[in-house]
Amino acid sequence: MRYAVTLLICLIFAGQNKLNAQVKDSIRTDSAEHILEVPDTVKHLESKFTSFIPPAVFVGYGLLSLGVKPIRDIDYHVYNDMRDDHPNFKTKVDDYFQFVPVATVYALNIAGVAGKNRFIDRTILYALSQAIRYGAVNVIKSAANRQRPNSFDDKSFPSGHASTAFAAAEFMAQEYGEVSPWYGVYAYSFATATAILRVYNNDHWFSDIIAGAGFGILSTKAAYLIYPYIRNTLFRNKNAKDDKKVSLLMPTYNNGIAGFSYVKTF
Repeated sequence: MRYAVTLLICLIFAGQNKLNAQVKDSIRTDSAEHILEVPDTVKHLESKFTSFIPPAVFVGYGLLSLGVKPIRDIDYHVYNDMRDDHPNFKTKVDDYFQFVPVATVYALNIAGVAGKNRFIDRTILYALSQAIRYGAVNVIKSAANRQRPNSFDDKSFPSGHASTAFAAAEFMAQEYGEVSPWYGVYAYSFATATAILRVYNNDHWFSDIIAGAGFGILSTKAAYLIYPYIRNTLFRNKNAKDDKKVSLLMPTYNNGIAGFSYVKTF
């Protein structure tokens, strides 16, 4: 249990670097009438360069465990300690905890609490984050070929649940960290609980969840870093007045094929 508590504290404070930010005096609101409104631009990443260091260290630690015996031995030590303390522990709550931060973001949006971006942009940002995370994690799972502690398969490294949970936590921190730093604490608490439960459930090694956390955070940060450049290039017309709608994005459905129609005026 002492490993779980230590990991909880480290991951919350390493991942959420806005704890000292000033809470705004009043909560901004989003009107439900404009939930699908697409603004002319989106804001850029709200993270200092130093905030990339902890998740990069997490990934590095996990990768080292694939070939460095002392680090790999920590996995076995944590595993033995968990098995001794809780030999029959089993729960499915981690399958749900990993999605709590994302669900909360949209619940806040529906309730009228404004985040950094509008509904459409934040949805695309989250989808981009998940695409980056899924691609990286699954490529490495196949390359690492590490067997799970329960011997279920050889896709143990890195933890997919942990990467999903921490990508979601960073997503919520990016969207609502300016409203209150406690939103980030809330999100990272659920992410950390998800990661710890993966070890308790005998589904992952300690280094699996550490690496998964790093990949998740970096995936979301990468999405917030690159999307504004793509989005602002596509939708912004520098020659048009600010109050003039210069682009339109609409869903389409034709002969059983769903898609989007994009129109831009120059």
